[in-house]
Amino acid sequence: MSSVLFPALLGAGTVFVIGAISPGPSLAVVLRNTLAGGRRRGVACALGHGLGFGAYAMIAVFSLIAVLEAAEQALPVLRVLGAAMLLVFAWLTWSNANGHLETEPDAAVSSKSGFAEGATIAFLNPKIAVFMLAVLSQVLEPGMTLWTKAAIGALGMVIDTTWYVLVAVFLSSKRLEDVLERRGVALNRGLAVALAGLALWTLGHVFLV
Repeated sequence: MSSVLFPALLGAGTVFVIGAISPGPSLAVVLRNTLAGGRRRGVACALGHGLGFGAYAMIAVFSLIAVLEAAEQALPVLRVLGAAMLLVFAWLTWSNANGHLETEPDAAVSSKSGFAEGATIAFLNPKIAVFMLAVLSQVLEPGMTLWTKAAIGALGMVIDTTWYVLVAVFLSSKRLEDVLERRGVALNRGLAVALAGLALWTLGHVFLV
């Protein structure tokens, strides 16, 4: 594994993991589909969400690299803007750490509807797009190989899909919702600290190095 690929995967993967396990709308949708339609629908929703998230990750990686290769001098500016967005996300996440999951079952129970709902909330949620750009702008570099770019995008899809499939398969019970309600504040604040840390590290690297 190259010296460029490892830190990029480590940085992006760490935030992908924390973001996936942090309670929020995406987790609520997977839980609701699982509770409403059972394990099969929950897994379908997880796969749909992973596909949508993975598509965003791939688009963001290749688009950002194209911009950086066309104007490499824009990298510091892009990273400062990304760090600012991360600080905003960190503040909002910390401030809303007490938010509750909405997981009431609905009437529809088909696997297809679960898949579509998972893909829709992932792909049509502008917050995911902004979050992705803010995170990836901190770890991408001009001149990365096709393999490196594809690996970073695929990592986001794998992490996202794996977590939500695990939720649907092994934790498809009311107990998970109760656990997440109890631990939600700690998880959200952990994500806020991680986002703020990445932002401050980036700002220090841009201005002090």
